[in-house]
Amino acid sequence: MNRDVYVLGVHTTAFGKKPDQTIKDLTREAYLGALADAQLESGSDIEAAWFGNCLMYYWGQALTKGNIAFIPLVREGLFPDRAPIINVEGACATGSMALAGAFKEIRAGDADVTLAVGVEKLFDQQNPRAIFPHFAGGMDLMDPHEWEDEYRRVGDMIGAPFEQGEDRTIAMDTYSMQAKYHMATFGSTAEQIAIGAAKNHCNGALNHKAQYRFDMTPEQVLADRMVSAPLTRSMCAPMGDGAAAAVLCSERYLKSQPATVQDRAVRIRAIGMSGGKYRKLDEPSLTQTAADRAYAMAGIGPRDVDLAEVHDATSFCELYQCEMMRFCDIGEGGAFVGSGATKIGGEIPVNTSGGLVSKGHPIGATGISMCFELATQLRGEAGDRQVKDATIALQENGGGIIGLEEAAAAVVIYDKVR
Repeated sequence: MNRDVYVLGVHTTAFGKKPDQTIKDLTREAYLGALADAQLESGSDIEAAWFGNCLMYYWGQALTKGNIAFIPLVREGLFPDRAPIINVEGACATGSMALAGAFKEIRAGDADVTLAVGVEKLFDQQNPRAIFPHFAGGMDLMDPHEWEDEYRRVGDMIGAPFEQGEDRTIAMDTYSMQAKYHMATFGSTAEQIAIGAAKNHCNGALNHKAQYRFDMTPEQVLADRMVSAPLTRSMCAPMGDGAAAAVLCSERYLKSQPATVQDRAVRIRAIGMSGGKYRKLDEPSLTQTAADRAYAMAGIGPRDVDLAEVHDATSFCELYQCEMMRFCDIGEGGAFVGSGATKIGGEIPVNTSGGLVSKGHPIGATGISMCFELATQLRGEAGDRQVKDATIALQENGGGIIGLEEAAAAVVIYDKVR
């Protein structure tokens, strides 16, 4: 028998360049923050933790990452002895995968309280570019000719040759090719992408957790340094560090908590997941499959969603994911975002946190930071960026690259009855 699962407490560190904080420091901050948000004096009731991280090996720890990160917390009695820690990796979708594991454990009846944690350090003060080559690990390195041939084929088709650059990650070049294909096929424009980017920078200026906190206009976005055409620096997620954690619980456990805790709980109504492939160019991506599965599990449709956080590793992704989430028809994402439909107060606010381009994108933490933003909105605690009367929220989080789509994706739907 499936059981309802709730976000009891959730926390995210501020994202940014944190050379003085270690993985263990960031883990501690996110974990203790989630406990405090849940009004739990200790983590003694937590039965399992799902720990998401991608590049901890860069800092010298290749295996048993979460187990190592939690050593001080276990030693100090802050995390229960002998509780299992399950390590999760799914490139940029890692945080949502950790959340899914913690969710499914409760839904299956195997636990009443679980923890999802996502942590990442991407900024190396001694050599900021040294980590760039490691991002290629989200692509097929065993047969790289397959994706290279695919991008060359698409580039030849649209008259925009595929090029890579040493001053950026390969991910930016692949997103560039996706954006160029969309522009050539549907007529979307760099100006529409810039409208979405500027909107998210203005949202991020209202978020004290965001890495970038300044307003931008579309004109300023377009005038910024070109990274991989048509994507300027302001359209691309920055490098940074951070962590996020969520304490999940069953309805049975929730009812044992004080009324003040119960009143702030947010239900996870559904999680849909999917895997990538070399798809046909006119075929919807894996994120639409994940969204359809989540909608079916939740028993709702896209028109029921009040706000969303989508994975805008580049601002083109917001246009595209609005299509895949079925907020607009395929091919209309540019016009949809360009019209202001995704602004706070618009038809469906998207990336009220500032999105990845402003909030930041410490890979393993991203999915759970989305959970933090949406729980904050559904609780009515988002301050100047609050979406009025929001009761249903959606997050889309993709990771890795296979052809013209991600390797893995998760869509999570939350609700809050007022």
